[in-house]
Amino acid sequence: MISFMMVIVIIAVIAVFSVQNADPVAITFLFWTFEASLAIVIFLSVLSGILIAAILSLPGKIRRISEAKKIRKSGMKGQ
Repeated sequence: MISFMMVIVIIAVIAVFSVQNADPVAITFLFWTFEASLAIVIFLSVLSGILIAAILSLPGKIRRISEAKKIRKSGMKGQ
């Protein structure tokens, strides 16, 4: 029940944020220029940051998984 209430609160905060930041802003990147809602621009920026962080953390996670497998394998040989 608490997690459901937390989801409702988060959705309400996002809705208020979106309504308050609905003004269009011009985005220029290299040769492209387009307009979008400020809320959408912020959301996509945060989303791309999360995606980049997840991709950059993959090599470390893969390394830890392979080391754990090696440790388990060497522990089984010792028994």
